Amino acid sequence: MRSADESESSISPATAVSSASSAPSSSPSASPSSTDSTAPASGPLPDLGPATLAEIPADSDQVVEVVGAGVNSPDSTLVLYQRTASGWQAGAQWAAHNALHGWTEHKQQGDLRSPIGVFGLTDAGGFDPNPGSKLPYYRSDDFVIGGRGFEGESLAGSFDYVIAINYNRKAGVSPLDDTYPLGWERGTGVWIHVDHGGPTHGCVSIPKQDIVTLRGLLDPSLHPVIVMGDAADLAR
Repeated sequence: MRSADESESSISPATAVSSASSAPSSSPSASPSSTDSTAPASGPLPDLGPATLAEIPADSDQVVEVVGAGVNSPDSTLVLYQRTASGWQAGAQWAAHNALHGWTEHKQQGDLRSPIGVFGLTDAGGFDPNPGSKLPYYRSDDFVIGGRGFEGESLAGSFDYVIAINYNRKAGVSPLDDTYPLGWERGTGVWIHVDHGGPTHGCVSIPKQDIVTLRGLLDPSLHPVIVMGDAADLAR
């Protein structure tokens, strides 16, 4: 990922970004490969305390909840919730990775931690053609990466599909855009991307078929956001 640091990525500057494409009318057929639990009854968002809940915009009817196993853990769980008349309905549950050193509320470039907070999900992109994203999709040959991850795994293909997390980025542009409202030193390019089998530098990752499914479900008219962090911090 070109995540909260640049060391894992060989992506070129955003000047080579392709324009956004519209989503096909059909939904993706891929099914979750990971935990894929049965959805519970509708109700309040679990795992989130009053301080975290207060950060979710009133018009957000889709919430991607990423709960880390611990503040210093690279393992987490991702669930997509959608607001219904009777409360929040959970979809499938997927195992995910986050940054090698876990989570932080004060992200810094190269700290190998994922940022804690509530962030918009407005844009997607990748090396591969649009598989059914309703979010604006920016396909570019610059979504490439090589080398090895922290556990020796290949990083190739990690950017085939990405969803930009609106941490320290300008919404409404390609994930490759290099506008950093907080400054480069606060970490850049934090995405949901294809899992490579190990911890990330700052992003969240899930298996390829699962990110296709997730992207097909995220609907910009529902103003989706991601709520991400370790369980203890999110419970505040």
